[in-house]
Amino acid sequence: MGRGRQKAKHTKVARELKYFSPNTDYSALERELTSSHHDEHDDEMSKWSEYSDDDDTYVTGDEQRA
Repeated sequence: MGRGRQKAKHTKVARELKYFSPNTDYSALERELTSSHHDEHDDEMSKWSEYSDDDDTYVTGDEQRA
């Protein structure tokens, strides 16, 4: 396929994506945002808490060499 045909195809796809407006189910979006997903994330983080550093200091590369 030549460059002109390829560019025209990409332009067509880009135009379709630009003007595509799907129907939005706002009630499903609300359910997803208000779900207990945060609790699952907290449980996942608590599994790895024993591997985290207790001190909150940040050491830069210059300080490590000193």
